[in-house]
Amino acid sequence: MSKDDLVVVTGAGGFIGGHLVRVLQQRGHKKIRAVDVKPLAEWYQKHPGVENQVGDLALLEPCRAAAKGAKMIYNLAADMGGMGFIETHKAECMLSVLVSTHMLVAAKEAGTERFFYSSSACVYNGDKQTRPDVTALKEEDAYPAMPEDGYGWEKLFSERMARHFREDFGIATRVARYHNVYGPDGTYDGGREKAPAAICRKVIEAKLSGRHEIEIWGDGEQTRTFLYIDDCVVGTQALMASEVVEPLNIGSDELVTINQLVDIVEGIAGVRLERRFNLDAPQGVRGRSSDNTLIKQELGWAPSIPLVEGMRKTYRWLLDELHGRSRDVRR
Repeated sequence: MSKDDLVVVTGAGGFIGGHLVRVLQQRGHKKIRAVDVKPLAEWYQKHPGVENQVGDLALLEPCRAAAKGAKMIYNLAADMGGMGFIETHKAECMLSVLVSTHMLVAAKEAGTERFFYSSSACVYNGDKQTRPDVTALKEEDAYPAMPEDGYGWEKLFSERMARHFREDFGIATRVARYHNVYGPDGTYDGGREKAPAAICRKVIEAKLSGRHEIEIWGDGEQTRTFLYIDDCVVGTQALMASEVVEPLNIGSDELVTINQLVDIVEGIAGVRLERRFNLDAPQGVRGRSSDNTLIKQELGWAPSIPLVEGMRKTYRWLLDELHGRSRDVRR
């Protein structure tokens, strides 16, 4: 596929989409169409030389406009957030199936050759995630199906739809199961933020306020792996260029407890905080980790950026953001 062919990124006003557009430009793609439902002023990143479209991709006509002339589509658009959002907005999360459906229909009509769908580790069977010392999840562990209620079901259904569009209509669909992507230029407040950004924000606020305490959802012993955005984008492009037709984990295998994640951020900030555990807050599964056997086998690559390194970059970015916000308020 030529660097002169049109590449479309949906959800481009969001976190992963904004980073992906930037890297596509850096790699020499000359025709990029970036699409998001948010007004352009609310996009996390905007890049010169890119065709920006604002449209509600839950509707078919905006999807047709987005897909027109596209050789390659990265579909990252979805109504989603961290655990605090997906546990309390299940219907809204499931309505993202309209985006998945209409983008596939529009891609078929436009003659798109390659179509990437961003799925999630939330598709995995909940019975395999009941212990903090979880066995890392292999791609086959999505079945028998018992995904995260709401968000996970939508992702799993859309995976199957992408598969059948490949089988029935010949679109080369590629599916990644992302595991907790984090990094700069993302959501860090308002209820949709994920744990890394939320903890960075809470530590910064505690340090600046002098209160020196932090609320942790649950007992802090639930375990996760966290994928830095640079690894996410590299893995996404490698999968899109590959001949791997089955869903593939794109996630770190560096398992930590939430308490350990707080330890890391406290170390970066040079502070120790009193911890208050909110056992009534949304917590998700007890443990989740990515098995990277298949991605190493198929792509000869796996995410490698250490959590401490990624969290340091995220913390410094957010510190600048919050300082900038406070300067704007003082003005």
